[in-house]
Amino acid sequence: MPSNVPTFDDLMARCRSAVHLEMRDSYAVDYEAGPFADWRAGFRHDPSDRASWWRPWLDLIQGTVSRGAVVQRARIVSEPVGEYTRFLYDGTFTNVAAGEEVRWLPRRQASDIALPGNDFWLFDDQWVHWNHFAGNGSSLGEEITDDPASVKLCSEAPLAGAPIGHAHLSAVVCPSGPRLCGAQVARPT
Repeated sequence: MPSNVPTFDDLMARCRSAVHLEMRDSYAVDYEAGPFADWRAGFRHDPSDRASWWRPWLDLIQGTVSRGAVVQRARIVSEPVGEYTRFLYDGTFTNVAAGEEVRWLPRRQASDIALPGNDFWLFDDQWVHWNHFAGNGSSLGEEITDDPASVKLCSEAPLAGAPIGHAHLSAVVCPSGPRLCGAQVARPT
C-alpha cells in the first residue's frame, strides 16, 4: 500500500464517522474460528463480565466512540438465518455495549437497494476500506481507497450513515431469526 494511503487503524483513530456494511451469511476469518467453535459448544458471553469480551476490538470501538465518533454497522442477512448469523447475533450486545450502533436487514428487504459488491467500511465519507472474501468466507485481504467513485457508491448506499434510531434494531425474535423492526434487543432462543 502506498505510504500516502492510511491504514485501517489510522482511519479509525482519526474518524468522526465509520460505517461498516456486512453482506455475507458467513465468514471464515481465522480470528473467529475459536470463538465460533466455542459458541457451537454452548459458550455464551456473560453480560456482566466485560473483560472476557472480544478484545482488543471492543476497546478500539469504545475509544473511538468516547472521543465523539459515530460507529455504525449494518448486516444484511438471509432468512431463515444460519448458524453463523445466530453466532453473530448472540454476541452483538458486546458491540452495542462498546458503542457501535448495529442493525440487521433481511436480505429480501434489500432487493431494491443498490449496494456495492463487497463489504466495506466508510470513513468520514472520504475513505473506503473494502473487505475481499473468497467463496468460503476466508479473507482475501483489504483495499483502502479514496477513489471518488468508490466513496460516492458507498456513501450513497441507503444503509450508509442513515439514522438508526435504536442502538440495535433486530429484536423481534421469530422462527426465522432477527428481523429489522425497531424493538429493543431480545436474544434468540
